[in-house]
Amino acid sequence: MIAKTCIKELKELMRDGRIRTAFLIVIVLLGVAIWISARQYQSINEQYQSAKTTERSVWDDQGEKNPHSAAHYGTYAFKPKYPLSLLDQGVDKYAGSSIFLEAHKRNEAQFSVAADQTGLARFGDLTPDFILLFIIPLFIILLGYNSFTKEREMGTLTLLKSLGAPSWKWALGKWLALFFPILAITALLFFLAGILLSNLQDFGVFNWTSLLMMFVVYIGYYVAFINIVLFISLKVKKSGIALVLSLSIWILACLVAPKAASNIAEAKHPYPTRQEFAANVLKDKQEGLDGHDPWSKESKLLEQKVLAEYGVDSIHKLPFNFDGYRMQKGEEHEAEVYLKHYNYLKEQFSEQSKVYKGLAMISPYLPTRFMSMAIAQTDYNTHWDFADAAETYRIATQKFLNDNFAQNSTYGEWSYRADADFWKQLPVFEYDPPELKTILAQNSSNLWILAIWLAVSFSLLLLTTKNI
Repeated sequence: MIAKTCIKELKELMRDGRIRTAFLIVIVLLGVAIWISARQYQSINEQYQSAKTTERSVWDDQGEKNPHSAAHYGTYAFKPKYPLSLLDQGVDKYAGSSIFLEAHKRNEAQFSVAADQTGLARFGDLTPDFILLFIIPLFIILLGYNSFTKEREMGTLTLLKSLGAPSWKWALGKWLALFFPILAITALLFFLAGILLSNLQDFGVFNWTSLLMMFVVYIGYYVAFINIVLFISLKVKKSGIALVLSLSIWILACLVAPKAASNIAEAKHPYPTRQEFAANVLKDKQEGLDGHDPWSKESKLLEQKVLAEYGVDSIHKLPFNFDGYRMQKGEEHEAEVYLKHYNYLKEQFSEQSKVYKGLAMISPYLPTRFMSMAIAQTDYNTHWDFADAAETYRIATQKFLNDNFAQNSTYGEWSYRADADFWKQLPVFEYDPPELKTILAQNSSNLWILAIWLAVSFSLLLLTTKNI
């Protein structure tokens, strides 16, 4: 009964010209989206490698120079673009791709793709995640909105009941007939992406396990939509009404819910404005040690402390250049100030994320979107992790430079120059993103919410089937 119903439904779907056309359109869109994303990925890969190599060469070839001048000269930390970003670009388009590392200041990531786009970008990009999150659920609605209503409209429901077969069996056959085409399309997309990524020369190590996990998440998302569409088709009597209700659910789940969740999270836990943030940082900086001001109260207190520690009565008698030592202590104070204020931003982000996760119960789109970006390493958590790694490297770089100045010159000797080969001793900045195990642990609530959506939707579908 199950197999016969499934085969019969699949034949009907394939005979419908609208379904064949829609299926072809989805396949073509997926192919174009993968091709475009692959070209963009390769291009960004090449730009990353070129920028990283060039910037390092510029740093290494500075020649003889005062280390503190090199600190102000600065360098860049470039954010890698990882393989699964081909499927889900996440926030990478908006978050910036490089951070300028300089003395006394923590900079934000800059040079985002969105900043270079025209107003047409408001209409969205043709990317695999757009197809996966928005178009395939629409395709599910087209395939399944009349799965049960057509039986009522054609009068075949009574005949099916008269056969005496359990209603759940032919309902399962219809469910499988709707599930198999969606499974085939999704599996094809992920298989092509996997083959493509495994053959690309890139700086990110491609992981089939991560790709499989992303595939499982999307299949769960589609199953929830299949259950909802079939539930509606079971409950209403007219196909037109079922179609309108299903489309309304899609609009609420995929368009309204994400925007509402974003607005609620921002309203409850707002970020300070850029001007407020800069003013707060400047205020805290001024209340501590300024490494460039030898006459300030904090500098004199530091001087007295160091003289007492080394048992000398003059900074000229210290075994190092006190100018370099003071500048390093100033850097440490400023680093603490930035850590304090950026931690506040992260706390606000964490609170917003809790609101998002709490509201994820209203739509299967939200947990799926969060999981997809996290596995692709294109979410805000990964971006924050990269920014923190760049800041750690910046602090270490300043210490590397100030220590050289302090240990190899005397007080007041601003003419000191480091050797031309000294710059090569600074380690190259490398960033390793969180592993899949860590990502899944951080997003366990999203997995549970998606599992709840599956359990509830299956339960509703099963109970409704029994009451036919």
